[in-house]
Amino acid sequence: MIPRIQKRGKRTIGLLSYLYGPGKFEEHTDPHLVASWDHNNAPDPGRDDAATLKQLQQLLDQPVENVDQAERPKRHVWHLSVRNGPDDRILTDEEWGDVARRMVAAAGIDAPEEDAGCRWAAVRHADDHIHIVATLVREDGYKPDLNFDAKRVQDEARKLEAELGLRRLNKGDGTAAKRPTSAERHKAQRQGRERTAREELRETVRRAVAGAAGETEFFDRLAAAGLLIRKRVAPSGDLLGYKVALPDDRNKDDEPVFYPGARLAPDLSLPRIRERWCADHPDRLPSTDTPGRATPDNPSAARRRTASAAWTAITIVEHGDDSVAAAHIAATGEVLDALAKTSAAHTRHQLRDAAAAFERASRSHIRAERGHDRALRQAARDLVHGGPALGRGEDGATTAMAIDMLFFLITAAMHWHAKKGHAQQAEAARQAAEHLRSAYQAAAVHPLGTLYQRGRRLGPPLVQRQTSMLRQALPELAEQILAEPGWYALAATLADAEAAGHDPATLLAGAAERRELDTADSVADVLVWRLRRTADLPADTRDTANDAHPAERSPHPAGQRTPGRSGHRRG
Repeated sequence: MIPRIQKRGKRTIGLLSYLYGPGKFEEHTDPHLVASWDHNNAPDPGRDDAATLKQLQQLLDQPVENVDQAERPKRHVWHLSVRNGPDDRILTDEEWGDVARRMVAAAGIDAPEEDAGCRWAAVRHADDHIHIVATLVREDGYKPDLNFDAKRVQDEARKLEAELGLRRLNKGDGTAAKRPTSAERHKAQRQGRERTAREELRETVRRAVAGAAGETEFFDRLAAAGLLIRKRVAPSGDLLGYKVALPDDRNKDDEPVFYPGARLAPDLSLPRIRERWCADHPDRLPSTDTPGRATPDNPSAARRRTASAAWTAITIVEHGDDSVAAAHIAATGEVLDALAKTSAAHTRHQLRDAAAAFERASRSHIRAERGHDRALRQAARDLVHGGPALGRGEDGATTAMAIDMLFFLITAAMHWHAKKGHAQQAEAARQAAEHLRSAYQAAAVHPLGTLYQRGRRLGPPLVQRQTSMLRQALPELAEQILAEPGWYALAATLADAEAAGHDPATLLAGAAERRELDTADSVADVLVWRLRRTADLPADTRDTANDAHPAERSPHPAGQRTPGRSGHRRG
């Protein structure tokens, strides 16, 4: 149940005309009263032919007219809509009437115990919602106390959901981005858009912010994305703010409809964006890639850096100070936006959905202490400057590696929000993790399948030695790993690590000490990416003639099914 207090108005008759009218798109059906201030005895222009809108308006406005003009509120019309979800059952008129009475009492509009509340009426013109219109002068001439009315009606909605058997919504904390209005949604439908202009602009601005180093780069990205930009400049020449618009989104006067950044999301105002830039270190972070194989400005190198930054950030989110953890969670949103922007076609949809879902999880009332999140912001910058990734080879494999690490980072963010009581943010992170799970499966199937085939070709003596080493290094997990199809991919990775001069047992033990293995769908898959990242092994796992020593190959590779499962824990 979603109660939403609308802007206060000046004309009661205007709002009543809309509520009892056909609607902007003929969507209103059978408008009628379900409750009112005088125990349902108010005139109902919807079902009483003798009643008129003017009569109802005059009765509602009577307490306002009874006070001196100077004492009247400038905007005396209060408007609340209460809507159920599409999966909720249809309430009866009696139930909606009780909802209306509970809402006006909770808001402070009505005061039944004092017999001196405001006059109000609840109109139903659809199955799933009602509108409540009230005038803001009480019967005794005083004005109602509407401090925190929005919070109070939200609290009442949570109680009503439980009592009426409706879907229980998570309690908000006021940090969510503003939802599109009904007018914006209808406009998008008329124009054949899947999303409203507000939603398109919010995503475009988020992506422009991701990893941007300053105002010039930020505004250049907005312009490159095709947005119209208006800057608010002080007489001194200082930039105070900005607005953006889609070129084809216009009002009745054929003028572009501009949205300030703060109206798109709380953290997209210019002052909040500047907080990220002010805290950034001017120097780039050192690359984690091996010289000669990848440069910091190519897609695979950027994804390796992303995986490393995400891996480090997990511990900070789990054990760091709240303000520092909040900064890393916010920066994770930038990384997701940058990864989605540069992803290959087969992972793009799920990564975009993950970024969109996580947007809600990136904000809370715990203010982020920027500066500690430089590594993640640099990773986002590297992703953008590295450019779009191909779906195969090193790019594809490092994409799977990055998604794998980001999955666990977002899972850590979900647990952090849950511990803080941030129910909406925790749910948003959970949804983002599910989209990442799907993206990972699409990204990982080819590189893990190639590693699997290489592992099946390893000679029996080498496999036997690796099996023994696995049992010694991870005695509690060894049998589970050996039973997984991913074991062969892990065996190939251990062989690569040993060939590169590493001690595979030490690497394996170190990788297994880090979280989440006990709840992984495939422990082997998770260990593959941890080892390849830690040992700086090529993620490009193409089966070449030099993949293994001839003596280590089996002459007749087994034709078992290649693994396609995610290595992520179940959420």
